[in-house]
Amino acid sequence: MAVLVTGGAGYIGSHAVRMLRREGYEVLIYDNLSTGYEFLAQGFELIRGDIGDSACLLPVLHRVDAVMHFAAHAYVGESVQNPRKYFHNNVESALALLNACMDAGVTRLVFSSTCAVYGIPAQVPIVEDSPRLPVNPYGVTKLLFERALEAYSQAYGLRYMSLRYFNAAGADESGETGECHNPETHLIPLALMAVAGSGPELQIFGNDYPTADGTCIRDYIHVNDLAAAHVKALQYLADGGDSTVANLGTGHGHSVLQVLATIKEVTGKAAPYRIVSRRFGDPPVLVADSKYAEKLLKWRATRSLTDIIASAWRWSRRAVR
Repeated sequence: MAVLVTGGAGYIGSHAVRMLRREGYEVLIYDNLSTGYEFLAQGFELIRGDIGDSACLLPVLHRVDAVMHFAAHAYVGESVQNPRKYFHNNVESALALLNACMDAGVTRLVFSSTCAVYGIPAQVPIVEDSPRLPVNPYGVTKLLFERALEAYSQAYGLRYMSLRYFNAAGADESGETGECHNPETHLIPLALMAVAGSGPELQIFGNDYPTADGTCIRDYIHVNDLAAAHVKALQYLADGGDSTVANLGTGHGHSVLQVLATIKEVTGKAAPYRIVSRRFGDPPVLVADSKYAEKLLKWRATRSLTDIIASAWRWSRRAVR
C-alpha cells in the first residue's frame, strides 16, 4: 500500500514515515518545509508543496491509496496571536487537501488531531465522547476539520480515523529523527536545553494549581508509540473499518516537577527553573482514557516517562543536525 504523509518532514510525521517503512508500506512525503526539515525526509521521496495547492497535490494523490495528515500549525499561543494563519492552513488548506483526496478517489485518511479539541475537561481521564469545547484557535481549527471529516464520511464514503493525542515527546531510538521546533515550546526539550546550557532557565507557568505539587499534570506519550498507533489506524481502515475517533495517551499523568525530577535522574543534572504566572487556558490536569484505541487497534503505549526523556536526551546531544 502506498501512503502520502503530509507534514512528513515534521516531528511526529517523520517518526510515522519511518514506522510505515518498517512495516512494509511505500511512503511519499508531502511537505512545504515551513516548519519541517529536509534532513528528516532523507531516504524518502519528498514532494515539496503546500496542502492548499490542489494542482500539485492531485498527481501525487493518484499514486497513493491512503493519506496521513500531519501538516498543521500547532502552537497554541501563536494561534491566539495570529488566528488567521491557523484558520487558513488548518482549515482552508486542509479542506483543499480533503477535496483533492475525493477528486483523486483516495477515501482512507488518518488525521493527526489533538486533545485541545476538548478544552478544559469536566472530568479526567478524558474519554472520546467528552464535550468538544476548545478554548483556543488551534483547538477550534482541529475541531472544524474533524467536523468536515464527519460530513465527508457521511456524504462521500470517506473512511477516516481521527487520533486525538496528548503530549507527544521523545525521539526515535535509532537517532534518525527527533524533536526539532523553532521556536521550541515543549516542556521536555526546553528543560533539556536548560540542563545542557544551550537554552535559558526553564519557566514553569504556575505552581498553584489544584494538584499534589501545584504544577500542571499532563499525559506524556512517546512519539514512536504515537507513530505505531497511526500505522495500526491505517491497517484498520484498509481492513474495512468504519470512520471513528480515538484518544492516544498512556492513561497516566505527570506533573511538571515530576518531569523535572525524572530529567535529573536521567541526565544527572537538575534543570534550572523559575516560577512565572499561569498561562490562560491551561487546564490543571489532562490525562487520556485510551481504552477505546487499545481495544479497537490492539495498541498500547509501551514506553515510560524515563524512556521518553532518555531518548530525547540522546537526540538533544547529537553534535550535528
